[in-house]
Amino acid sequence: MEQKIIDLYVKTFGETPVKVEHLFGGGGSSRCYYIMSNNKGENVYGVTSKSPDENEAFYKLSLLFAEKNLSVPQVYAISEDRLCYLQQELGTTTLKDFLADCKSSDGEINEKGKNMLKEVMTQLPDIQFKGASDEVFNNCYPVPSFDRMSVMFDLNYFKYCFVKLLDIEFNEVLLQNDFERFTSNLLDEPFDTFLYRDFQARNIMIYNDKPYYIDYQGGRKGPIYYDVASFLWQASAGYSDTLRNELIDVYLSALKQYKNVSKDEFMSRLMLFVLFRNLQVLGAYGFRGLWEKKKHFIDSIPAGIANLESLYNQGIINNYPYLKGVAEKIIEKGKAMNKSAIKAEEAPQGLTVQVTSFSFKKGIPQDESGNGGGYVFDCRSTNNPGRYDEYKQLTGLDKPVIDFLESDGEILNFLNNIYPLVDFHTKRFMDRGFTHLMISFGCTGGRHRSVYSAQHVAEHIHKKFGVRVELLHREQGIYKVFE
Repeated sequence: MEQKIIDLYVKTFGETPVKVEHLFGGGGSSRCYYIMSNNKGENVYGVTSKSPDENEAFYKLSLLFAEKNLSVPQVYAISEDRLCYLQQELGTTTLKDFLADCKSSDGEINEKGKNMLKEVMTQLPDIQFKGASDEVFNNCYPVPSFDRMSVMFDLNYFKYCFVKLLDIEFNEVLLQNDFERFTSNLLDEPFDTFLYRDFQARNIMIYNDKPYYIDYQGGRKGPIYYDVASFLWQASAGYSDTLRNELIDVYLSALKQYKNVSKDEFMSRLMLFVLFRNLQVLGAYGFRGLWEKKKHFIDSIPAGIANLESLYNQGIINNYPYLKGVAEKIIEKGKAMNKSAIKAEEAPQGLTVQVTSFSFKKGIPQDESGNGGGYVFDCRSTNNPGRYDEYKQLTGLDKPVIDFLESDGEILNFLNNIYPLVDFHTKRFMDRGFTHLMISFGCTGGRHRSVYSAQHVAEHIHKKFGVRVELLHREQGIYKVFE
């Protein structure tokens, strides 16, 4: 892929870059960034991604927004297969980074930081109104409008990727009834503005003391409240109520050139979207954190739950009684998680063994610890229950599958060769003070043999050594911790 981006650079600028440096990945997406330099020291970003439609959306929206004099990066070219593009180099300082440098020892944002936030809130109505056109909406990815289907996608994301992964029991029908009412409330006001959708501090670059906006390709036609909620109630931002109120006043003042809305009316609608955005974000934290095990998202969960608790205490969720009950359970889980975190901080950090089952068709699990190493065992040499209809809908946790696997002894011989190896490794890592060991088991579908193997090895290690074991059956979305 790096060669592809170099070829695009040569085609666009008529010269070969003298330097190509891989910078970073794009958060929760598949994007990779490269800084590309010529012999004059002039830089551009080369960006690669596995999603051609998303790339094309960003490229086309950037051109359209630039015509409206909105503060977005200049784009230079996109490849014919739309898998890479070139854009203006804006440094690496996000608004999130900028604000971190503007905080005092007690966490308060200084005047420099507040002034930048006010500038952003002043420019937001320009993006929402100037950035709205049929041509823009027709190039949004993946849908052109904030509609009932897209709202329900996000609510189900919260339900399946957060609530279920937290192992919270709920009645599907009753929760769906509240989701339907909630969706109707969100959509009961007409709109013809641009909804940025991912308007938050990490998607705003500060370059030459000026904010530039990125990652708007997921935007669509939608209500103005969503972006204000997304920005001011971002879980990791931790803005005080006083600062939020001040920034809302700045926003409403800038909004007057397009639309006059009373603050009471605005706040009434806004809080619905704050609740919606909070649920959507928790869904993302669940998927990226609890499922994919990415540390940043795991660390963000307590703050997301704290936001939900604040909304609960304000009565924002009272019109949806069953959802309110689910929120109560989440808040209780959050308190337990906080106690565990406090306990972990007080105690010396020991070894954590991460055991995962997976399907080779969906790729080997990534090591998010940064340590590298560990084991990947291939279970496909053993007899496969998935070939038989009576086992296809079961997993390696179900007794009929367990009996099948153990009947011919193949899976037992397989694991008997593995136990001494992982025992030795675990003991050595404990002796040397290491903190992370990764052990993964793969099979064809990640359902039977790998699940059985991962479950037994996780239980074996925890029982023998007493260390923390994090067990993830990736394809089933089952996560369990042995402590």
